Amino acid sequence: MDSTRQKKIARLLQRELSEIFMREARHWTLGAMVSVSKVRISPDLALAKAYISIFPSDKKEKVYTEINNNVSGMRRFLGLRVGKQMRIVPNLQFFIDDSLDYIDNIDRLLKDS
Repeated sequence: MDSTRQKKIARLLQRELSEIFMREARHWTLGAMVSVSKVRISPDLALAKAYISIFPSDKKEKVYTEINNNVSGMRRFLGLRVGKQMRIVPNLQFFIDDSLDYIDNIDRLLKDS
């Protein structure tokens, strides 16, 4: 169960990562829209797992690979934004959040039946 501090830090990181994807890291997204759906942070605040949604879905693998290749640059941008609020900027891990694709699939199956 997450503590109050973990929840606050996770919300902060989610907001800042979303801003980074919109402003500084546009060249890493290859023209796709990337949104941060959830951030989970470890109890020691050293590791942040960010779940991202990528639209359109056909570019998903290329964009995900490009983002993972530039994790250190993303962490640097994050450090410039939250460096005054946190002692240590957490290491980042990105995961694809496919919940929107799952919902779309269920909607399509319900319309077909």
